[in-house]
Order: sequence, then C-alpha cells, then structure tokens
Amino acid sequence: MSERSAYAADVVVIGGGVIGLAVAWRAAARGLRAIVLERDRAGAGSSWLAAGMLAPIVEVTPGEEPLLDLGLRSARAYPRFVADLSAAARRDDVGYTPCGTLLVARDADEAEALERELALRRSFGLAVQRLRPSEARRREPALTPKLRLALDVPGDHAIDPRALTAALLAAVRRTGGEVREHSPARALELAGGSVHGVVLQDGTMLRTDRVVIAAGAWSASLAGLPLAARVPVRPVKGQIMRLHDPAGAGLLTRVVRMPPSYITPRGDGRYVIGATSEERGFDTTVTAGAMFDLLRDAGELVPGVLELVIDELGAGLRPGTPDNLPAIGPGGPGSPAGLIWATGHRRNGILLAPVTAELVAATLAGDELPEHAAAFSPARFARGAVGSPA
Repeated sequence: MSERSAYAADVVVIGGGVIGLAVAWRAAARGLRAIVLERDRAGAGSSWLAAGMLAPIVEVTPGEEPLLDLGLRSARAYPRFVADLSAAARRDDVGYTPCGTLLVARDADEAEALERELALRRSFGLAVQRLRPSEARRREPALTPKLRLALDVPGDHAIDPRALTAALLAAVRRTGGEVREHSPARALELAGGSVHGVVLQDGTMLRTDRVVIAAGAWSASLAGLPLAARVPVRPVKGQIMRLHDPAGAGLLTRVVRMPPSYITPRGDGRYVIGATSEERGFDTTVTAGAMFDLLRDAGELVPGVLELVIDELGAGLRPGTPDNLPAIGPGGPGSPAGLIWATGHRRNGILLAPVTAELVAATLAGDELPEHAAAFSPARFARGAVGSPA
C-alpha cells in the first residue's frame, strides 16, 4: 500500500462552521477529499448566530484597507458562489438577499459621524449616496420621522447563515467529503517538521499531510501546535436576537445600521437585531442589559420593531486576532509543513467565506497565494516577525 493511500483524507479541516465547510467544498473542486471535524453540530457556533450581512463598504474602518479590498473581492464573488453552491447542494434557496443597506443617524452627533463615514467611503471610491431624511423614509417608510441623515449603500447584500450552512453541508457530502459532527480534534500529530495527522478526543488518529484550522475562537487551543506557529485567536462575544412579524414581510426591505447596531431583514418577515462586541472570554450568557440596549436602539429608529415577536436570544463567539485581520494560509518560520490557517475573521466570517475558501483551496493544491492575500498571512504572528506578539 502506498503512503498516499494510507491517508484518511487529502485534507482534514478542523471546524465545521461556514468557513470550514466552504474550504472543504472548494477543495473538492480541485480534486481533494476532505474530512471536516466539528466539535458540536456543523454550523452550531458563531455561524449559527451570525446575522449574515455582506457589507464590506459599511464595515470599513481607517487602517483596515486590506480587509476592505478582501471584503469587496468576496462580495463580488458571492453571486457565483451562491449559484455554484445551489447546484452542488441541489437547493434552490441558500438565503441570499440583494437588499442593500441604509446607515442612519438619530441626532446631530450621529449625523456628523455619518458625514465622516461618507467622506471616508468616497475617498476609497465606493458607491455611497447621501440621503435626506425624507428620501430615506420614502425608501423605508418604517423609519422614524426623527431621522437626521442616512447613507444608502446599494451594493451591500445579506445571506441567512443557517440556510448557507445547510447548503454547504449538503455540498460537501455530495462532492465526496465527510463531515464528522461531535468529533473534536484533540491534537495535531507532527513528524519531521510536517503534519502527520490529527488525534481525536477518543485517541484515534486520522492520517493526513494537510490540516486546515478553521475552528473559530477555539483555533489556538489545539494541542501539538508549536508555540512559534500558533495564531493568537481570542473570542469576542456578540449578543443578538431574532424576531418575526406575524403580518409577514414588509416592515423593512434593506438592512438598517445604526452603529454599532443593525436590523437585518430576511425578506420573509423575520429579522435579526444585533450585535454587541464584548471581551468576555468564552462567556456565552445572554444578558438583560444587552437585549435592552439592542431593542432600544432599534426601536428609536424603526418603532415597528417593538411590535415584533421575539423568537430567539443568543450569544456567539467571534474569532478575533490582535490586529483584527483574519489569518489565511500557511504559517511562517517554525510552522509545520502542511498546516494551513483559515480563522480570525471576527465579524466578517460569512462575508469572507467565498474568498477564504478559494485562497485555502488554492494553497492546498500547491498554488502560491496572490499578492492581495499577503496582509492576512499567519506568518505575521510568528515569533520574531515585525508586530508579532512577544
């Protein structure tokens, strides 16, 4: 028996959220068979709780220009990604909604901040339109008459992460991959400075020479990783709520954002309101104060949300890195050959799934990463790298 035929799979992906599943599916397109290891149910972590806004323009902040470029690339790729996924999964609806976004201000201070947001986006050459309150209310009649200013971002879309995860799970299995739920990875097995396999919680080992770590907030906890190769990922707590309108769709047609909160319509009478950003470790409790703040902010701008029925309250853990940029690709010096990262996406995991999956699948196939991916190399965290943690 050959060395290659002894392997359990061409690649083992640790983490069965949207990123891990997308990587496994796109790897299959390059002829690679993947096994996905998920500690819980596939998509049960931050992917399950995410709102699913595809909003690279709205999310941009000064100093994150590389992330803006990556986000725009991924947003442009989404229509084809969805079409390919629908065909592979044999599902007509994966939850994609080309709805656009309104950024809104309630008072003079917020309006002044929104003017700065407009100037920033125009400096990048991005498509953003300044709206008078009357025009914003004509487009979204549910907005409060007290509105001071709004920005229309028509190119931002949204997707239901739960529908997306279900489609990705089906696509992985239909293209020859395997998803093992309730199968946490315990340790990385190394031999001669290269990946040799993954040890499961029950002590069994899956032999492979390529491992992708896409375990979200738990990415840095895998045993067996050399210290110099670890990407520092921490959990960033986000509390969120889901509601529905018994009268059906119609309250909002666009995502409405009032930083730091938002209301995301699903197009069928369901809405998502979120989200907090808290440095609380692995705490996933839901607090009354956070829910109050979310409803208060949303109700001040769209009074009709106070008539909606609450379906679900939740708290998820976004994976964050020290510089708030994702880690995509192989590690730097001291990293085992065959180890690839796809983590640290923080608030942009759903948005960046298509571009991350393509970059990682290309790496697995032996291709060099393109120049625009250089800013996201995990090598920046290697000990001794400029700006790396001490």
